[in-house]
This record gives sequence, structure tokens and C-alpha cells, in this order.
Amino acid sequence: MNDFAKIFRPQKIEDLVGQRHLTSPKSAFFKLLKSKNIPHSFFYGPPGCGKTTMAKIIAKELDAPFYELDATGLKVEQFRKIFSRYKGTLVKPVIFVDEVHRLSKTQQEVLLIPMEENIAVIIGASTENPYFSLTSGIRSRSMLFEFKPLEHKDLEKLLKRVEEKIEFKIDEDAKEYLISSSAGDSRALLNLLEFAIKVDSCVSLSTLKSLRATMLKDGVSSDDTHYNLASALIKSIRGSDIDASIYYLARLIDGGESPEFIARRLVILASEDIGNANPNALNLAVSTMSAVSKIGYPESRIILSQCVIYLASSPKSNSAYTAINEAMKYVRNNPPLAVANHLKSPSPVGYLYPHDYGGWIKQNYLQKPLQFYRSKKIAFEKTLDEWIKKIRGEKNE
Repeated sequence: MNDFAKIFRPQKIEDLVGQRHLTSPKSAFFKLLKSKNIPHSFFYGPPGCGKTTMAKIIAKELDAPFYELDATGLKVEQFRKIFSRYKGTLVKPVIFVDEVHRLSKTQQEVLLIPMEENIAVIIGASTENPYFSLTSGIRSRSMLFEFKPLEHKDLEKLLKRVEEKIEFKIDEDAKEYLISSSAGDSRALLNLLEFAIKVDSCVSLSTLKSLRATMLKDGVSSDDTHYNLASALIKSIRGSDIDASIYYLARLIDGGESPEFIARRLVILASEDIGNANPNALNLAVSTMSAVSKIGYPESRIILSQCVIYLASSPKSNSAYTAINEAMKYVRNNPPLAVANHLKSPSPVGYLYPHDYGGWIKQNYLQKPLQFYRSKKIAFEKTLDEWIKKIRGEKNE
């Protein structure tokens, strides 16, 4: 039997499951592809959601040579060889770089001129948002496109395609587990199904669980599993209901959710919903994430339980969350404020070094006064308010 992931890889954009914001005939991306005007592009999103497939579809649509490179072991000379091969010709290859966020600054600089002169179409893919790892020169010459996890209905559609071409039977409970445990990852679904069929052409839940004992992290499933349970857990902790929090934690664990997925959500909550009302909440959540990644089940259930109880019992404040959101909103909707001369690097004459003035001295740090942070005056936040007033020599009320 051949590799399912290769057999069922879509050959044209119309056959790609999911990513309707890119594959819809009305989308800008679809129109650019069909007009053969694809820009240098960087795709980011979870595994198995179609990034590599889209790059291959682009090359086929453009009728262009396709080069697939991996940034983890890439050498600059590989780029130069490809560019020299097509220099002076009318052929424009598609160069696809996986794990693009791992490109060094030197490797990125090699791409600048070829991108500027359109010697090749450069496409990168990453499971992380590459915005912060790409240089401004690369970003200004390209477009970023987000790929989203495949939804339950997308994986159902993919499974139906397999059923139309491969003769096998699958129980309904097995079908649900196959989809829900695959983490929105088409490759994971196809790989599990392929080996399950090798075991028995009548695929059962027990066969699937013998091959994949627990759900992949960040899994996607239907109705009240996974995301709804994760959402209920977070909302219960936010609402300081310890017993409800533990119940939903137990449901996630019993459903085979990975401890790493749960821990990551707890780390986010510790900062978003507790923040500086209890700064130690973030420390404990990060420690939990580190511990469960090394220990796993069944013992990880105890560590997760301890963390959940602590977070649910902690005072809540979302002031850090709202502050950065307000600041990001301002930055996106307003012209950038110039950095004052006395704050530039290296510090010129005019900068007042606070340590020379007992720890604080009044001076302007922004071109105009702005306020994003508003303390909720809850628990340790109140202490921080007192600290900042004391630092500035203001009286505490």
C-alpha cells in the first residue's frame, strides 16, 4: 500500500480541504493564483493543514520547477545554485522553504535581491507566525497568509474521499475518534487510517487506540469535546469555581487530551486572567508546563490538578491583557510616534539616568501622553500601584 498522505494530496486548489479564506473563488489569494500573479508568500499554521500542499499547487498552477528545502539544515549555497541555474532564462522556479522561521539573518539576506528582481517565487512555511523571525526586508517583499487547523467537517470530507477510493469499513465510534484525535491534521488522520487498515480492513476503535492511545495535542473534534471542554475549563477557572474546573480537567484527561495542550492553556490563563494580581500564578503554570512535558500521564494529572486549583483560587485581573490590546490597537491605527532623541541608542546628551537621581527622575518617554494600563487594584496589583507611586514620590491615598 502506498503512502496515503501522498495519494490523497490535492493537485489543485479547488480540492484542498479547509482554508476557505484562501481557496474560495472570491478570495484575493485564489484570484492571484488563477491570474498567475502569486507574490512571495509565507504560510503559517499548525501541521497537516495544507501549507506544503498549497506550495505544490502554486508550482503546478504556474507550471514552474519546484524546489522543496528545509530551513533546519539549509545552506546558503543551495539557494545560490538554484538562482544561478535559472539566471538569464524566462523560467521562474518556485522555492519552498519549510520551517522558515529557522532561517538565519544571513540566509534571509541571500533571498533579498532574487525576491526584489523576481528571479524566483519564494514561499515559506512555519508552524509559528514568522513575522517576528523574518527581517523587515523579507516582510516588505512578501505576504503572510495564516493557515487554520482543519475543522471536523474538513476531516470528514477527507475521510469520505478515502472511502471512495480505498475499500475498507470503519465503525462510527472509530470514525469519530479518528477525526477528533487527529488535531486538525490531515496527515495525522491519513497516517493513522493507513496503518489501521493494514491491521484490519474493518477499522475499529480498539485498533485505532492501540495505534494512537491519546489525542494529538490541539485536537479538533465535534460537539462537546476538546475545544468546548477546554473553553469550559478556562471559564470555570476564570470564575473561581474549583470543583467545576477540576471536573472539566478530568473530562479532558479522560478523553485523551495531551497534558502539554492543557498546560499551555493554563499558562495563557495565568497571564490573561490573573496577571499581576498574583504574579506567582504564571510561575506555577510555566513550571506545570515544563513538568508535564517530562513526566506525562498518569502522574501529570496530579500536577495539572494542583495548578488548576491554585489558578481558580487566585485573585483575577485582566489589566495586562487589556493594556497590550489597547496598545496594539493604537499602534495599528495611528502613525508611529518618533522616539525622542534622548532615548535613542547610544544615549546622547539629554537623557537623565534615573539611578543618578535616587532611582527616578521625571522626563518624557513618549511624544505625547498615552494611557493603556489601568490597574484593577486587585491583590498584588494594589501593591504595584503603591510601589509606582512611591518611586515617583507621589502620596498613596
